[in-house]
Amino acid sequence: MKVTLLSHTPNPEKVVACAAKLCYASVSADELYDGLTQEKSAEFVELLASYGHESPIEHVSFTFTIQGVSRALLAQITRHRIASFSVQSQRYVRKDKLEVIIPPEIGACPEAKAVFERSMAQDLEAYQELAEILSARHREALLAQGVPEKKAASMAEKKALEDARFALPNACDTQMVVTMNARSLLNFFRHRCCNRAQWEIKAVADEMLRQVCEVAPTLFASAGPACCKGACPEGRMSCGQASEMRQIYTQLHEKARAAYTRREGQEV
Repeated sequence: MKVTLLSHTPNPEKVVACAAKLCYASVSADELYDGLTQEKSAEFVELLASYGHESPIEHVSFTFTIQGVSRALLAQITRHRIASFSVQSQRYVRKDKLEVIIPPEIGACPEAKAVFERSMAQDLEAYQELAEILSARHREALLAQGVPEKKAASMAEKKALEDARFALPNACDTQMVVTMNARSLLNFFRHRCCNRAQWEIKAVADEMLRQVCEVAPTLFASAGPACCKGACPEGRMSCGQASEMRQIYTQLHEKARAAYTRREGQEV
């Protein structure tokens, strides 16, 4: 798994403070923005958080690349609908070699791992066989229609992969570009940093959180699983480790703020 913060709204906390202040100001947004320092912006973002006023934070967004994750993760992350996704296509990208994500519990058990690897090899073999059979069939049909040979071969492969991909497993690796605004990210972290989240999306969420905290520590000062801000909402399904989770995310925020402070000091 590799998560990279590709880009984000410049001066995110300043943008949020400016947007929120404009609601009650008689001057222009440009004047407000120019008059905001880093310290004033952070103070106002903290004030917004204390009021639970989240709509202004929708004005800033963060774009990530996520690589080396499974199609199973893709099915979960795209359930967060207020986001934008661009995903490597199995329809147009042929899998000559199957890169798969091995769940830790399977990887830790030699017997289970052997079964898993055998299954993956069978899936790849079936995929490649289906692709060849369907490609040949589509190519013959296209040639019969008078399509030039080179174009027929290209079109046939695309049509074949469209159906052959149904043999590929959830473990198959993929990569994507994901963009979310800050409010959506807070919601994402509340659900996916939770101990009860599936292990792969929790690992992705934790790394996304760490990286956004390094560029906007005040904006994401309370970000993390729901138990970091109050009682666990999972009821009888709770992991029972709320205090440990609060400690983990407190340390994450402290390290991120320290990294932010060092970087800002170097830039000054």
